[in-house]
Amino acid sequence: MNTERPATPTPPTRPLALVTGASNGIGLEIARDLARRGHDVVVTGRSPRTDEVADELRSLGVDAYPVRADLADYDAVEALWKTTTELGRPLEVAVLNAGIGVGGAFADVDLAEDLKLIDLNVKSVVHLAKRVVVDMIPRKRGRILMTSSISATQPTPYETTYGPSRAFVYMFAESLRAEVLEHGITVTALLPGATDSDFHVRAGMGDTKFGDNSWKNDKRDVARQGVDAMFAGKDHVVGGSRATKRKAFLNRFYPERVKATRQAREARPSD
Repeated sequence: MNTERPATPTPPTRPLALVTGASNGIGLEIARDLARRGHDVVVTGRSPRTDEVADELRSLGVDAYPVRADLADYDAVEALWKTTTELGRPLEVAVLNAGIGVGGAFADVDLAEDLKLIDLNVKSVVHLAKRVVVDMIPRKRGRILMTSSISATQPTPYETTYGPSRAFVYMFAESLRAEVLEHGITVTALLPGATDSDFHVRAGMGDTKFGDNSWKNDKRDVARQGVDAMFAGKDHVVGGSRATKRKAFLNRFYPERVKATRQAREARPSD
């Protein structure tokens, strides 16, 4: 009779990362990038596509854990964090990327849409960051990447709540960074320019300049620049082409009314 006990599975030695909003766009490319760099990844999204993304990442030789969740909901954020901690592994990288846009004149947009944007783009970021930072501080290590936007550097008429929500994330990331650096944790803000995803179409801006992806930044380049900046310990990076980086630089000097007029011309819905 064989009395040997079955071998205990060897726990993964790969670092663990969490990426929210990973079912498409920049978040998907960040998840792919981290997987190629040897990270196991917890991926979140609202659609069934989340499960397909996890399958794809596993084909890269890592473990992937899909969590379908609408992070605009408080309980969904808590459930995501519970799932992550129940893996019993230290979280080395947290990418807080999930976000939505809402296009149109503020007076015409349903209030529920604006409030959901704030719940996802602002409240969920603070909520999840709280859980992540409290977890990382005792271990004195960790990296956090938060997706903001170049919109954080200017007024955004016809995306009236989106730009301010991204400005919050940018300043939140910079503020939090100053607090946690002494604990061995870095926080990096990624400020993408307009990117070739379905973001603007889903925001109801298909009939504006932003509905055309032909002129936008490559989401793979934006994701890579964000991940590179995070691992380099930078405080922020503008994601995109040289023209995008130049726009962000010049936005420091243009009056707000000038930037607002430019944005209104490009984002105003067609009659």
